[in-house]
Formats: sequence, C-alpha cells, structure tokens
Amino acid sequence: MSGERFKQSFLHAYPRELVSFILDQWKDPLFIERLIVAGIDPSVELPDHSALEHVISTCYQASLMREEERTVMFRLIIRAHHLFSHDDGPPTGLHRLQFAKMRPFNEYELRRLAPAADYYRVLIGIDLSPEKSAQIWGIVYSGTRWMQPITGGTKTVPPLPSSLVVYVRGPGRIAVSIGPEIIVSLNGGQISSQSLDIFSASWLAESFATVRAEIEKMHEAARVQSKKPWAKLDPNFGGILGPQVTRRIVSLIRNSRHGGMLIFIPTETSRDISALKRHISLKYEFREEEPRQRFRTLILRIMNTFAELHGESGNSEKVVGWQEYINSKSEAIELLDEAFFDLAHLIATLSAIDGAVIMTRRLEILGFGGVISGVIDEMQTITHALDIEGLHTHQELIEEGGTRHRAAYRLCHEIRDAFGIVVSQDGNARLVKWHNGSVTYWDLAAAGVSGF
Repeated sequence: MSGERFKQSFLHAYPRELVSFILDQWKDPLFIERLIVAGIDPSVELPDHSALEHVISTCYQASLMREEERTVMFRLIIRAHHLFSHDDGPPTGLHRLQFAKMRPFNEYELRRLAPAADYYRVLIGIDLSPEKSAQIWGIVYSGTRWMQPITGGTKTVPPLPSSLVVYVRGPGRIAVSIGPEIIVSLNGGQISSQSLDIFSASWLAESFATVRAEIEKMHEAARVQSKKPWAKLDPNFGGILGPQVTRRIVSLIRNSRHGGMLIFIPTETSRDISALKRHISLKYEFREEEPRQRFRTLILRIMNTFAELHGESGNSEKVVGWQEYINSKSEAIELLDEAFFDLAHLIATLSAIDGAVIMTRRLEILGFGGVISGVIDEMQTITHALDIEGLHTHQELIEEGGTRHRAAYRLCHEIRDAFGIVVSQDGNARLVKWHNGSVTYWDLAAAGVSGF
C-alpha cells in the first residue's frame, strides 16, 4: 500500500469511504494474491456499491445506538441461508438457525437483536439477493474458536465461508473481512488496513532468532539421544507456537480491564545487575533458577513430545507442522498445551499490580512490579508505524500517551534492544520498540477484530 493511502487514512472517514476502500482492494493484485494464499476464492462476487454501502451504513448507525444502556456489538455475515450446512455446528463447524419469517434489515432491528447475537459466538445472517431488499434471515452460531488467531490457541478453527463479514465493536468501530481475512477497519474516523499481523514481522522474528536457535539445538540433541524414531518438525513450527502465548497474554490483560505492561529486555542486560537497576526498579524479583525459564522449557517439551508422537520407523524424513499439532488428539499434547496457556494466565495476572512484568529475550520471567526510571524530555514525538515493518509511519505527540506508554517509550529510548507491550484499561494495546532511528509503536489492536 502506498504512503499516500496511509496519509489519507488519517482523515476522518465514514461508511462511504470504507466501502470504496473495500471495492478498491479487489483491483489490487497484492490483495488478490493474499486471498489466494489464505485459501479464499478471489473471484467471489461482492455486493454492488449501493447495496454494500447500505449494509455498512446501517451497521454504522446501529453502532452509535444503545440497547438498555449496553453498547451495541455484533457480527454480521452477508450470505444466503441455503449456502450453510444444515447439520453442522461448533466447535469445528457453523450452526445455522433460520427464522420462520424474515426480519427487516435496519439499525433498530440490529440494536434489538444484538444482545441475543453474542459478538463472540454468533453471527447475524443477512441476504442481499437482487430480487429483494436486504433482510435478516436468522443467526449462525460459531462458538469462540474463531478468535484464536487473535487471542492465541491451538484448537481447530471452524472455517468461515468466503463471504463478507461485518464486525461492529462499539460506536463507530467497524471492521470487514472476507471469510477470516480482514480487509479493513474503521475506528475513530480512521480507516486502517488490517491485512498484516505484527507477530509475523521480520524484525520481531529476528528478535527471538537466538532463543529459537537455542531451543532447536536442544531439540536436535534430544532427538539424537532418543531410542525411538522422531518426525521432523516444520521449520516454522516454533515461530508459530511462541507468539500464541503472547497473543493470549495480551487478550487476558485486555479483558481484565486493569491494563498492564510486559517488557522484554536483552539477555545481556539482565545479567548486568547495575545496568538493569539504572533503568528498572524491580519490586518482585524471581530467583534465578529453572522455574523462571518455564516458558522456554515448555516449548522444548512440546517440540520433543510432538516429534516423538509422529515418528515412524523407516520414515526418517516425515515432517509435521502446525496443522498436525492443532489436530492432535494426544493427551500428552493436550496437557502441555494447557500448561503453556496456564503460563500466559500467570503472566497476565502478574501484570495486575502497578509496574511491568519483566522478561528476557530468552523468555525468562525476571519478576514483576517493575518501575521504569529516567526522563525523556528530549523526546517530543513518537513514531506510529502503519505497517508491520515500520516502513510507513506517522508522527504523534508523546504527551498523547498515558503513564504506561511514556514509561515504555522511555525504556526503549534508553535500551535500544528492548521492546514492550502496553495494554490500556480501555483495552487498546501497543507494541513499542526502537526502530529505524526512533521509538516506534504498533497498534496491536489492529491485528484482530476482537478489540480493533
């Protein structure tokens, strides 16, 4: 996407601009290529401009309303009822329930229906057949597994069909996807493409390259010592597994509504006690022993157990990856998976008190209640990255951030190899890092539709 489009996205936008953006995407070869990679048919026929604008505008109006003092939130899918299976359902499918009579499609009906159409579990189904005006035909029960790419998780996700889905998360907060692939969001009058996930950024992968190499070396050593045949793991397996727990931590802190901060510092800095104390006063520090390395230990155990379970005599070249992992019915894998996400709950819980949870790049939990010291008077602005690699940016005044944000900015200004994740009480989340010569932040909320 061009820098010019990013500049335009900072003008106030409304449903009309959102619809134009969606239709423009279908003319963009890069977007079409992304759909193909995601397994989505790019030839899917979209509603015409006026019909789509009617849907988005109606959803926008509904988002501004209240239902018995509750925020109006819902998901809506534009797909005829007969295109859904009539005998499927969660946790691995979609459960279609058709109304005996069609309901009118307008903001008032959406407002009334929203409390029953739980945002996290249900989609409202509408039909845009050319012969009729838009109508609500029923609901689709999806369960909550659809949120795993956002919140972290290792279960099979029921696939959404290649249809447009509209997400309404609050006043003026709308996102649109084609199946599970996010096209665009509108939040605070700003249009944002959500096609890219910050956890897939090359610089983030490089930040953890050393620890991944270390774990892989230990995994290979265990393979050599084993008397049983082990399958080979897809090279991307560890890179997919690690971010899952980070997503879960962010999701848990966001849902707690107390806010929190997670700081990753270079391992070398953690070993230089005097240097560390110059920047961080750690109230609750953990003893240096195996339990504080549990994150890394669990990843290694998962890799070893997974490879052993899929080993076959006479087939030393067998390769297994993420799909085999999420489809696994092994009790051993389930127990390790549960332990992995219990650790995410622990870290999220530690963030509940004032100060930051401090970890190293080697995934050791140093402690919590970390107070960041120093001043950043020389910093007047902060860089807002608009794409995962930070190639397109926007300057903002540093004073616009809260206390936690300014503390993270200060630390990343002083320790250039550190980065932090800051979650506000309102659920907004940012990843902060020194990048391309300045302290930069990425909006993690833009990576998914649960809190965009």
